[in-house]
Amino acid sequence: MTALLIILAAIGLLIVGYIFYGSWLAKQWGIDPARKTPAIEKEDGVDYVAAPPAVLMGHHFSSIAGAGPINGPIQASVFGWLPVFLWCVIGGIFFGGLQDFGSLFASVRHDGKSLGEIIHDTMGKRAKRLFLIFALLVLILVIASFVNVVAGTFFTDGGGFGISTAPTNNQTTAMISLLFILLAIVYGYVTNKMNIKTLPASIAGVIGIVIITVIGLKAGFIMGRTQWIVFIGIYIVIASLVPVWILLQPRDYLSSFLLYAMMGVAVIGIISNAFTANAIFDIPMVTKWETGIGTMFPALFITVACGACSGFHSLISTGTSSKQLRNEKDAKAIGYGSMLIESALGIVSLIAVGMVFSKYTSDGFGSPSAAFGAGIAIMFGEEGTPVYNTISALLTLAVSVFALTSLDTGTRLSRFMFTELFLNDDEATWKDAKGVRKIFAHPLFGTIFMVVVGCVLGGLKLSAIWALFGAANQLLAGIALLAVCAWLGEVGKNNKMFFIPMCFMLIATLSSLVIKIKTLLTNGSLVGDAGKVWGNWFQLVFAIAMVVLAVILVVEGVQTFQKQAAGKANA
Repeated sequence: MTALLIILAAIGLLIVGYIFYGSWLAKQWGIDPARKTPAIEKEDGVDYVAAPPAVLMGHHFSSIAGAGPINGPIQASVFGWLPVFLWCVIGGIFFGGLQDFGSLFASVRHDGKSLGEIIHDTMGKRAKRLFLIFALLVLILVIASFVNVVAGTFFTDGGGFGISTAPTNNQTTAMISLLFILLAIVYGYVTNKMNIKTLPASIAGVIGIVIITVIGLKAGFIMGRTQWIVFIGIYIVIASLVPVWILLQPRDYLSSFLLYAMMGVAVIGIISNAFTANAIFDIPMVTKWETGIGTMFPALFITVACGACSGFHSLISTGTSSKQLRNEKDAKAIGYGSMLIESALGIVSLIAVGMVFSKYTSDGFGSPSAAFGAGIAIMFGEEGTPVYNTISALLTLAVSVFALTSLDTGTRLSRFMFTELFLNDDEATWKDAKGVRKIFAHPLFGTIFMVVVGCVLGGLKLSAIWALFGAANQLLAGIALLAVCAWLGEVGKNNKMFFIPMCFMLIATLSSLVIKIKTLLTNGSLVGDAGKVWGNWFQLVFAIAMVVLAVILVVEGVQTFQKQAAGKANA
């Protein structure tokens, strides 16, 4: 019954937050349904493509979700269910939702441009370049992390190449993911070139998902880890360059149905389990202040990540979603609503691990996603039964598929920002750049550079990637909140709601990175085995760079706020 009360309380609070706080934000900022969006004014058939609200919702939700709201809350559950519950709900409503909605709105009012351009208009050219460098460093970690995850989920021990008629879970996941790409391309073509309406196309798409899942369960795809890394690298280069309607929009939209179905199955399991008691929710309300992942502050707020607030979301809001928004009135549902659904998924993940908590804390699962699948499956039947095995496998599969979705979007974002980094103010596209800058600003150069670096890091299996990703991602959230806050102040709109979330995220994440730097400098890990030392030095240099860039940007932001305050005082 505890699990049922937790999910009902979370859903109720999130709905109240969406109706009242989300609507208040829209009113404060002046959402205007009559105003043309960049997707309409700058339509180019490649990046600026107006999407139906349901399709854009699917793209945005799939891209921001990935595996984050499942892995994060499960890892943070060692602090107890109450801290995770409170941070997912409070963080989603007042931190993450604010950042996502605000970033999307600010970008729409800036011709669909990135946070870098928004910072340029309020904080200056130097701040813009520093932010772009910071964001690209974060995106390298995103690409490296998800390449690592996807290749690790798909690969077959011993390598090889071909079809397996007795597939392992990895081979099944690989086959379904490959077929999913083909399905998305077909869906994109029939909806954009054959003018098939969204509803019938969606029904056909869901049927297609069922078919490819059945095929994948019977015939898996065999390939080694290195081969998968090369394949993924080539795929994401192509996916980031082709028009969004060919792959990005349809793939993410169809992926969202998997996520909705996964959440639906989980909620059904929670409700039925409350009355049949197939499993016991056994996470303590609060465990202890310090655990294996660190002290509750700042570790809780770094670890939960996407379930409450994630800087990666701001890049998606300003990188792809703002270029596809058909009407400003949809910004609240897509920007704010998607974040709250993700917070609900974080609570579902918390409940799932609560059903198998003892086994999870004794390292009984290979990954949080496996614990998630097992936790939901055990609500329907005992471990080892056909029902349990089927549900567990399908849920674990669904989680794994979303890592590739985030990877697609992250690579496209890298392309946008890499080009922006080398353009001057009077240059609209890479074609306007001069000399060597024209080479660096070319979309293909930036894409290949980011993908190669990301794949090399991901292929090295560095635990250092994961150690840095959470803190860097959350630090980006603090800077995104600062950027939108400064822009709202510049255009004379209410920005007071940003100050507490902004300060909290900056303090929490900088604290985490400083702790990491201090630990690396004092625990002797920078000498010894060459492989481990390289990884630790990588962490140290990367963490120091993050802190320095963030502090400079914060100083620039404070100076901007002081100028705005002085301007109001003199007005």
